[in-house]
Formats: sequence, structure tokens, C-alpha cells
Amino acid sequence: MSAESKQPQPPEDGAATADSTSLLLSHARLTDGRSVDVRLVGGRIEAVGTAGSLPAVGARVDLAGYLLLPAAAEPHAHADTALSADSPGPVSYAPEDVQRRATEAALLQLGHGATAQRAHVRIGDVHALGPLEAVLQARRSLRGLVDLTAVAVPRLLTGVAGADGLAMLRDAVKMGAGVVGGCPDLDPDPAGYVEAVLEVAAEHGVPVDLHTDGDDPARLTRLAAMAGGLRPGVTIGPCAGLGRLPADAARRTADALAAAGVTVVCLPQGGCGGTERRGAAPARLLRAAGVRVAAGSGAMRDVANPVGRGDPLEAAYLLASLGGLSPEEAYAAVSTEARSAMGLPEVRVEAGFPAELLAVRGERLSGVLSLAYSRIVVHRGRVVARTSAVREYCDSAAALDLPRQARPERPPEPGSPPAGPVVRS
Repeated sequence: MSAESKQPQPPEDGAATADSTSLLLSHARLTDGRSVDVRLVGGRIEAVGTAGSLPAVGARVDLAGYLLLPAAAEPHAHADTALSADSPGPVSYAPEDVQRRATEAALLQLGHGATAQRAHVRIGDVHALGPLEAVLQARRSLRGLVDLTAVAVPRLLTGVAGADGLAMLRDAVKMGAGVVGGCPDLDPDPAGYVEAVLEVAAEHGVPVDLHTDGDDPARLTRLAAMAGGLRPGVTIGPCAGLGRLPADAARRTADALAAAGVTVVCLPQGGCGGTERRGAAPARLLRAAGVRVAAGSGAMRDVANPVGRGDPLEAAYLLASLGGLSPEEAYAAVSTEARSAMGLPEVRVEAGFPAELLAVRGERLSGVLSLAYSRIVVHRGRVVARTSAVREYCDSAAALDLPRQARPERPPEPGSPPAGPVVRS
């Protein structure tokens, strides 16, 4: 088990992270079409039975009309710069500002369904370890709501200029960074940068997560050879450059990554501050070669992507609509594969598995990825976030066979259009 998977711990002051009482999720639909009851106890799924068959010992949540899925995970966020696009002037790296932005961003992504998140945080230069300390403080304040892991990202690691970065990277792990990473493409000696990161990872037994565009097949092949066999694992991304290579070169590079057990995290919603070029990794080609492919959000409303939503279901939607994956493969990239890339236990809607779940209004996965509005998020056996969307239509002569609610009893505001059928989304 990786250091990252060991990281979630009970919070201080006796606050419970996993609800010890029973929670019944009733009449939920599964992807195989079954309608079931799911009982959660102590942060795990205790039982799954036919709808109506399990008694509600404690609290009960009616999931009629919802599709129940393993929760999403976010393998590639940027907590230190999130939500800074609209800030006047330069981005503030004052600890209180970073902590506030990191907390808000994590909660927004939790509301989307990501109960585990991996946040890349730059260290070094004039800010030293300040942003990392702020993100770690945000992680502590969020404990019990979402599992947040920090990735330490130094700028330089080679030569005279890189000596301080290497020392700071070791200090970052001692502070609580659960993963080491960085951008080897930006170092004068990319191979030396990778070697330094792998050395620190081996010393401390932590995973590696590197930014690379992936447009240099020889460099990626060397990285794969260096990383092969490292435990608890090596992840790279966003690797959009692989999609710009000739097909034969891309396939050979994918084969090398698969042989080394390197995971690729693509960013279908756009790039991030760690790479200069946009695009998405060729998910189908990588999967065909046997590479584990996960999907993340990347930049969330910062200068690299001022409209980034941080929504894993949008990433899955883009993989299905543009990346050529089936809805099932696309959702796995933001759930099963993302959790595996982060060293987290597998989640299934079956007895004995962790109670990390996402309920989305809809009947089938394709519809959920198309219109993922109303959501209920379960973390460690309790509901931690709800999003409810209601769409209203004006009266119309059109006879629409849609699910409706009663008209609101409150009279309309003067000058407003008449209220019509209400559709829950």
C-alpha cells in the first residue's frame, strides 16, 4: 500500500471521519439496471440487496431516480493557484490566501463527486514551502469531508541552482507532502531531474507524479526505463504531446510506458500551469497498449484555464464525446483508474468495499455523463455534499411527457413569466 493510501487518518479532537451509524441508500439504480438498497456502516458497504429488502436501522436517503456509482477521484489538481484567475494583479501566495483558495477548490470538486483529490503545489523560489504548508493546513481542516493529498513540485533539481530545490523537496516530504513531482521538461537536464525525483521517492517510499508534455518519445522511453519497477508507483501527465507524434512513434512509446507500469493522467478539460501546450493524450492508443489511463481536471479557474470547472464528470464526458472511449471506460478513468493511480483502495457497489459513492440523477451512465446536474456525494459512509438542480418551463401548448412537480404555491413576481412544469435534473 502506498504512502498516499495510508495518509487519511482520524482527525484531531475526536471528530469522526467515518459515521459509525448505519445509513441506508434506498432504491438506487446500478449500471447493470438493478434497483437496490445499499446499507453503509462504519465507512464501508455492509450489504446490497434488492430495492425494499433492507431495513433502515439509522438514517435513510431515497435514491429513486438516481444512478449509484463509485465516487470519482481527482488525480491532478492545482490547489495553490486554483480560483485565482479573477484576482487583480499578481496571484497572492500569502498562506491565508492559498489556504482559502485550496479549501474552496477542494469543496467545489467534492460537490462534483471527487472524494479523494491529489493537489500539485509548487515549492521553492521566493515562496519556499509556504504554499505547501497552506495546502496541508487546508487538508487538515477538510479531514472527514474529503481526502486531500499534496504533491511537492520543485522548479529546478539539477546543477548548482537545483541543489536548494532538492533539499527543499526532501523537506516537503517531511512536512507531509504525500507525493513528489515536478516538471522535468523545464529543467536544463530533464533526465537528471527525473533521477533526482525518483531518488527522493525511493528514500521516503512515496509515489511520483511528474508533469510532461510527452512530445519527445526518446525522453519518455528513458523515463519509463528509469521508473520501471519503482513502488509505490509513477504517474505522468498530461502527455498531450503524445497525440501529436506519428502513430508508430506514439505506439512504441505507449508500449514502453505499459511495460514500465507508468500511469498516464490526461486532462481532457485543458492544460495546467505545468505545461505550455494544450490538447489531450491519446487515451484509446494508450489503453490499447495496456497503459493505465486516468483523467484529471488540471487548472481550475487560474491563468492556465480561467474557466476550468474541476468536474470529473465533465472530464469523462469529453473522453466519451471526443476521446473515443465508451461511457463506461470514460467514467472508469475518473473513478476506478484515478483511484488506482492515487494508490487508493478499489470501490465497487458491493458489500465489503469502501463507502465512497456518487449518486447522480439519471437512469444510464450515458445520460449521467450528458446531463450530470443533481448529485449526492458519500464519503466514508456519510453524505458530505448535495447538489440539486430544478429546471422550470413556462406554460406551453406543447404536451411534454416529462416528470413534473406541482406548480409553486408562491405567486409570481410582477412582470415575470408564468410558472410552468418543473423538471428535476
